[in-house]
Amino acid sequence: MVLSRFSVIERALTLGGLAPLALIGAAPQHQDGRITELLPPGYVHNSVAPQRQVVIPAPTPLVTDIDRLVAGFGGKVGVAVKSIDAGWMVSKNGDVPMPQQSVSKLWVTLTLLDQVDQGRVRLDDPITITRSDLTLFHQPIASLLKNGVYNTTVRELMRRAMTMSDNTANDRLLRHVGGPSAVNAYIARHSLGAIKFGPGERLLQSRTAGLTWRQDYAMGRAFQAARAKLPPNVRQAAFNSYVANPIDGAAAAAIANALTKLRRGELLSPASTAYLIGVMESSRTGHARLRASVPPGWRLAHKTGTGQDLMGRTAGFNDVGILTAPDGRAYSIAVMIGDTSRPTQERQKLMQNVVARVVAYHDSEAPQRVMAQ
Repeated sequence: MVLSRFSVIERALTLGGLAPLALIGAAPQHQDGRITELLPPGYVHNSVAPQRQVVIPAPTPLVTDIDRLVAGFGGKVGVAVKSIDAGWMVSKNGDVPMPQQSVSKLWVTLTLLDQVDQGRVRLDDPITITRSDLTLFHQPIASLLKNGVYNTTVRELMRRAMTMSDNTANDRLLRHVGGPSAVNAYIARHSLGAIKFGPGERLLQSRTAGLTWRQDYAMGRAFQAARAKLPPNVRQAAFNSYVANPIDGAAAAAIANALTKLRRGELLSPASTAYLIGVMESSRTGHARLRASVPPGWRLAHKTGTGQDLMGRTAGFNDVGILTAPDGRAYSIAVMIGDTSRPTQERQKLMQNVVARVVAYHDSEAPQRVMAQ
């Protein structure tokens, strides 16, 4: 019975691209039959009670590095790095809510997969997209509508939302799972902390621009044209209001903790955990952000987010993810740039530098880990 349970978990993790498990000797069990030692470092299935951990202080060199990167950047920035295995966290402005933008697609997908785990939704359920479903900005699915209709599945919409950041795909999934209230209920139920899910793409973007949403804004560049006609003071007031108190605001530390819970298997079933991490590892967005500093042999499962621009500022420029080393150890990383006038390449460089510092710390600790074994 123990081996069959192990094989199910191992198969799910392998399919999702996670580090393979090593079975050494008999599987240790608690008296009530729960298994913890069979799982890889940092991974705890949500049916297993998390074990009490000794609080380990964050490594001083990494704390110093992250502090310097953020202090030298300028603007409203939050960075958090958490060791999924050891449990320590490095956080700089990590408790300040920042605009999430498309990072929030992650919470829609988690809510969806939770409903899959409950048997309420199937990934292969059919869904029809029509012109009335279209949103704005990045929505490549719009080109697939023939005669105003595109027939697809829940699985395909989720893949598009997470790997292409397709806004229409995500908003359609959002309605499928029960709307913003269902997503916020999932966040609250799992105690994910300072994370808010906003009203969906249409209302979020129109409010940020100072507009009231109309469905005809979804066609072509109608939204951009309407926005350009607004008086500059109206646009600036709406932009500033959103950045100061984002309706979809989330703190970097809360996101890093949520990603840690995901990797440990505390948010979804083993199969859904492996599936989602595999999808996030195949993301096509943000190649010049966190991913640009990921060395060969390492893996990154991530989600980007980018808001509207106004006078050289961007209402949210983000990348969050799970960075896994060749030895299987993993780190959750969240870099949230809420407001800055620094050029895009410098924002990307900040994200790359965070990954580079984490990798350097991990490599510097490798000899000590080998000696400890």
